[in-house]
Parts: sequence; structure tokens; C-alpha cells
Amino acid sequence: MIPLERLRDSLEGVIPSIIATTDADGMPNISYLSHVHYVDETHVALSNQFFSKTAANVARNGLATVMVVDGYSGQQHVLDLVFDRSETEGETFERVAIHLAILESRMSGIMKLRAVDIYRVEDCRAVPAAHPLVEPAPLVLPDLMSKVARLTARMSDCGDPETLLDATLEGMGELFGYRHSMVLVPDGERGGLTTIASRGYDQFGFGAEVPAGRGVIGLAAERRRNVRITDLSRGQRYIQAVRAMAGVEDATPIPLPALDKPLSQIALPLVARGRPVGVLFSESTERFTFRHRDEEALIVIAAHLATALSFLSEERERAETNGRERAEAPADQAGSMQADRRIAVRFYPRDGSLFVDDDYLIRGVPGRLLLHFLEDYMRTGKRDFLNREIRRDRRLQLPDFKDNLETRLILLRRRLDEKAGPIMLERADRGRLRLTLAGRPEIEVVEE
Repeated sequence: MIPLERLRDSLEGVIPSIIATTDADGMPNISYLSHVHYVDETHVALSNQFFSKTAANVARNGLATVMVVDGYSGQQHVLDLVFDRSETEGETFERVAIHLAILESRMSGIMKLRAVDIYRVEDCRAVPAAHPLVEPAPLVLPDLMSKVARLTARMSDCGDPETLLDATLEGMGELFGYRHSMVLVPDGERGGLTTIASRGYDQFGFGAEVPAGRGVIGLAAERRRNVRITDLSRGQRYIQAVRAMAGVEDATPIPLPALDKPLSQIALPLVARGRPVGVLFSESTERFTFRHRDEEALIVIAAHLATALSFLSEERERAETNGRERAEAPADQAGSMQADRRIAVRFYPRDGSLFVDDDYLIRGVPGRLLLHFLEDYMRTGKRDFLNREIRRDRRLQLPDFKDNLETRLILLRRRLDEKAGPIMLERADRGRLRLTLAGRPEIEVVEE
């Protein structure tokens, strides 16, 4: 029997599979399957979404024959199956349910997974090619683990979260060819995610949000499962799911970075010591960019990124707690401001939305942080702020998880840099931020 491990590319669902069963009289029945899922070397899983005839035949004798097709080479294989068991929870069930959720994100739950059926593979054989003299050239795949070792070594050399984020995405593009990627972190308030780093897009999209459970990224975060799609060209429902990543309800004016016509996508949850710290996402205009071996490599990278982000943030917090710095503003700080330049700042306490000169900037924790800096400056002229002082300020309503402040400050600084407006936030030195203004702020707080 041909090992199932060799058929992983045939179990991607790129080309629908065919299932054949027989009734009590030996009459065959044939139906299409959207997906055959790899479980282990001797088992596959089929989603329990059969038409009634197929389900009745399987219930009668527990036998089925499935033909799968390699979407990359076109090679066909036939699997003789024997029903083993049904599952309504667990690793395999969750993996299949996520794929159905992506497919049916706009279909009102018509195909909500009831159960996943596990079959034992009795035999696996290749279907003879129509032209046996024409054989495809053997596919030589690069060694991904050596690239993983090189990238994780670079990541280990990073001394702060911001450098780590940039090194990770740059290395994914340079070493693996994953040139369109981003990292999103929990927003801490609405249960969704916010874009903090990106590479390969026309717009950075810092501050763009994705609701939990929405699209590839939202599902990966909500269920803490990897989501990988090898070929988005199978139908427009996939594309609709991609567009849904940015969210329809409660979206911000910041568009999520996205390719116009992606054909491959992968999203991996970042989890450190059982706590979610974000999502690593990548996409491509080519089919089969992210095969199962790419997923395995990215799992290692995502785990390293999650652990390093958590460690560096906690290390930064310890250094700030034990530090002796004082946020003393130089005497000539106020003189650098353009006194005749008015900076209109409008803030909405309901969701922390902040506008500068009638242009939306950011919301949530980053919005409240910037308002705090501006108000302190207006009261006292203070322009230097220490992270450890910010952490202790109850007015800011910071969420409980420890790395929130560090990532929110990175997001705020990057968003201000991207806008290139009259307000800038610079990292003066370790644990210290400096507010730079090209005018005098006039703050309006709008209660709704």
C-alpha cells in the first residue's frame, strides 16, 4: 500500500474527491466530497455532510471507496475505506470544522459540521496514467528546517519586541519567499485583533482590526488553530471569506493590508504558556505556496515568535520596575513647538477613538495613551514618559495581560509615523518615550 504521507498534497481539497458506496443490492452510488482529511498513516477523516444515500450505504456495511487527486500534479489515487468511528470533538473535528467555517462564512451555517467520520485505510493505490510513457519529473523540495534554524537564530538575537517583529517578517520574505505577511495582536477590549507589523503591502495598515472568528485570521485566533488554504480559486465563497477578514461591523477606517487576488493563505495563532499573544498571517498570489511542510516550518517560527514576544515584554517590564530613570523634560522642550500651528485633537471616550486634524488616527488603548500624553503636556509641559509610570496609571484602563502596553506603544508609534502628521512619539531610550509636536494641541473630548 502506498503510504498516506506521500498523498498529503492530494488531501488539500484543491480538486474535489469522489466517494463511492453500494446499497444492499450492490447498486453503486457516487457523490463528490469537498475534502478528505489526513489523520495518520492508516486513517483519514470525512466530514459527515453526506447525501442521504451515501450515509445509508455507509451505515449498512461501513465500506467506501474514495478517489483523491493531487491538485499539483494531477496524480489520482484510490483509497479503500472501512468506517471506524464518528467524532464530535477533538483535534480532527476542530480542524475540519474550521475548513467548513471558511467555506461557509457567508452561507448562514448551512453546512455546520455535525460530526467527522474516521475511516481506516485498507488499501491505497495509484490510478494508472492515461499516457504512462509521460511521467512527471520528480518534485525536489527545499530543506525548510535549515531555513527555520537560520530565522530563529536571527529572532533570538533581537533585544526588543519591535525589532523581533521586523526581523521575523523580513526573514520570512528573504528565506522562505513568504513576501506578504503580518502580525496581529489582541486588542484587549473588543476581543479582536489589531495589525502591529506587516511586510509586502502597499499600505502598512498599522491599527487595522480583525474581529474574532471572522475569516482566516479571526478563526485562527478564536479557535487557536492553524488555518491553511492551498488554493483560493475553487470558488468565490473563499474570496468572500478573505474580504471578511477586515470585518463588516464595527470596522475602523484603517483598511487591512490584503492582496487583491490571493490564492494561498495561512494563519497561525501565537500562544505563549497557554495565553494568546497574536496571530502570524501570510498569503500569496500563487497556488500551493503553503503546503503541509510549510505549515510545519511556520509552526516552529510562530512558537518561537510567541515565546520571544512574551519573554521580551516581561523582561522590559522587569527592567522598568527596577530602573531609576526620571522623566525630566529638557528646559528648551517647549521652545521647539510651532506656537502658531493649531493641532485639533478630538477624542471619543466610548471606544477610545482619537482624531487629529479631523483625520482618524487610532482607537482603544493606543488612543487613550496618546490622549494621556497630550493632556500631561498641556498641563505641565511634560514630553518624556516612562513605561513603568504609564503601567501604574489607573486612568489609562490598561487590560490585565502584561505585554499589552509594549505592543500598544509600538502600534501607536508606528501609526503616528505612518501618518507623518504634527504629532510624533519617539523612543528616546530604553523604557522612555518622547512626545514631539509641530504645533499646539487643542483637545476636544466628545461624550456620546
